[in-house]
Amino acid sequence: MYNTIVIGAGQAGLAMGYYLRQYNHSFLILDSEEVGEVWDKRYDSLVLFTPKSFSSLPGLELNGDPDGFPSKDEISQYLKVYAQSFKLPIKYNTNVISVRKKNDIFHISTEHMEYKAENIIIATGPFQRPRIPAFANKLSKEIVQLHSSEYQNPSQLKEGNVLIVGGGNSGAQIAVEISREKKTYLSTGQRLTFLPLTFRNRSIFWWFDKVGVLKATSNSFIGKLIQKRGDPIFGYDLKYAIRSGDVVIKNRSIDAKEDKIKFQDNTFLDVHNIIWATGFTSDYSWLNVSRILDEKGKPIHNRGITNIEGLYFLGLPWQYRRGSALLQGVGYDAEYLMKHIQKKYDWVVREK
Repeated sequence: MYNTIVIGAGQAGLAMGYYLRQYNHSFLILDSEEVGEVWDKRYDSLVLFTPKSFSSLPGLELNGDPDGFPSKDEISQYLKVYAQSFKLPIKYNTNVISVRKKNDIFHISTEHMEYKAENIIIATGPFQRPRIPAFANKLSKEIVQLHSSEYQNPSQLKEGNVLIVGGGNSGAQIAVEISREKKTYLSTGQRLTFLPLTFRNRSIFWWFDKVGVLKATSNSFIGKLIQKRGDPIFGYDLKYAIRSGDVVIKNRSIDAKEDKIKFQDNTFLDVHNIIWATGFTSDYSWLNVSRILDEKGKPIHNRGITNIEGLYFLGLPWQYRRGSALLQGVGYDAEYLMKHIQKKYDWVVREK
């Protein structure tokens, strides 16, 4: 039996492993894939909008120009090096089928065997199940449909135009790339706002750090305001593409039939390719522990600490502040959870 089992070997799970190693806990990290494999599968041209100086996990800096913006391949390699550097015990190709608690012990069933632990940390991250609207099923099978997690490059697309649905940063990057080769439309239900990647020769995240935005908590006035407004588009590539007519903005997509998409303003578009940059939903169907999720299926927690003794979450969006699901912020939450968990063991020692 282990002190702690971590489910997920992404950036959150690795950061947690770093602190578990520091406190000499017996622990194991489980994941269905290899470290960095999620990043390997993302679209070829993906570049982070956070510079390298804001893209590291605790204990190991990301190599290279601190003001440079890392590619997805650099992040994948960094995570592999991170796991090796700290000799983190990771069990790969291990699908968790169920988690249940019995007599104060967590039982983690996988395809191969069952594990037991006093604590369990769910670090599966926000990118679990692709979210695609139900009306996508009404479209003709002749239309190429890809979720942004499946998109690699324009060679996957057929002749004709492309509609990207979703106005986040991934949708923006993909739209700009495809617009160099095909007629491109971007459907979004919100007004796009843009911020520069740099300002006065400094990363915008350097400025965010200086004015306290990165430290704004989820319940603070600034934190609530940022969550309400949503993320801006970082960089001006999409803005210039829209201005030049290379990317055409459409309203929110609300329905479909055969080869047509209907938008909120009651206009229609004949489409040949669609990329759903519509985000992800959580999937905790394997978590057989009651009173842990709300009516929307989201974890009930306070800074990752749940009302079930020994059960924790890590890497959730806005778990405590903006960077909680990102490389630059997940380490703070991991350290907080580690100190909380360690108190239990320090108390046992004092009792003895």
